[in-house]
Amino acid sequence: MKKATFLAAPLLLALGLPAMAQDKEVNIICSAQADWCNLMQTTFAKTSGVKVNMTMKGSGEALAQVVAERANPKTDLWFGGTGDPHLLAAEQNLTLEYKSPSLPQLHEWAQKQAAQAGYKTVGVYSGPLGFGYNTELLAKKKLPIPKVWADLLKPEYKGEIQVADPRASGTAYTMIATLVQLMGDDKAFEYLGALHKNISTYPRSGVGPIKAVARGEATVSISFVHDAPGEKAQGFPVESITPADGTGAEIGSMSIIKGARNLDSAKKFYEWALTPGAQQFGAAANQFQLPSNKSAKVDPRVPDFKKVKLIDYDYAKYGKSALRKELILRWEREVFNQAK
Repeated sequence: MKKATFLAAPLLLALGLPAMAQDKEVNIICSAQADWCNLMQTTFAKTSGVKVNMTMKGSGEALAQVVAERANPKTDLWFGGTGDPHLLAAEQNLTLEYKSPSLPQLHEWAQKQAAQAGYKTVGVYSGPLGFGYNTELLAKKKLPIPKVWADLLKPEYKGEIQVADPRASGTAYTMIATLVQLMGDDKAFEYLGALHKNISTYPRSGVGPIKAVARGEATVSISFVHDAPGEKAQGFPVESITPADGTGAEIGSMSIIKGARNLDSAKKFYEWALTPGAQQFGAAANQFQLPSNKSAKVDPRVPDFKKVKLIDYDYAKYGKSALRKELILRWEREVFNQAK
């Protein structure tokens, strides 16, 4: 955290905004990594004069809170986390239609995310799903680096793998949706059932598995590959790879909550978060997603999308509440509840 705060200093200057007295506020749920959330909270408050009340939740839990508060919203804006729950919130009319004047400055995938949601959300970053692994543990246990999805089913990986719980984690739901699109429904759930035998535990947070890999509590994780360089930057023996047979990617999103009490401040944060300067805070916090603003500086540790075999992920379809609920319930019934 200290390192990330130090790195924020030149970015503060780059934004060129004077500090002002705090006379307004905004309530934000942040589903990005904690250091990233904290950098945005501190910098926006200093440069705008708006007090930022921020809570941190995984995207699945963030969605649950927004749903629970729908009659009396206490949240003004939701930043980050996988795009599927943001699309689901848009479908349920929990978020506000807002067509930012900054949209033309964004990559096509971010603009498409906004259009699919009726402009009730927008893409702020993207990153592919893959495998993280602890190089020292692989060497010690004489295990190969997994290169395709089927590799994770090998008996030598029994108890060595972690993936998050899709009931709470958008990362894990992205995995299920990816496999269904890659393999078809029945084969995907056969795969997940076989994979279950090799899973040691299912953390609630999408970043939990890669952090377990970094600490040596797991050998392999199914994670967004942009989470691995941050652990490596802290000195952990972590590397990542995307499966050669195809994978999905998240579009981390941002939404203004319908009925926001501090709407003007929420819009101010929204516009700021889409600027190239603000989008540098991911890398400053050792998070290496691809920023959505075409003019944002791209850190060399951001995965090269040209080298990743991406499926044509149907964000609109798999962001629908009925399908999401169906897939998660099927996972719980056919995978999680079965004996290992």
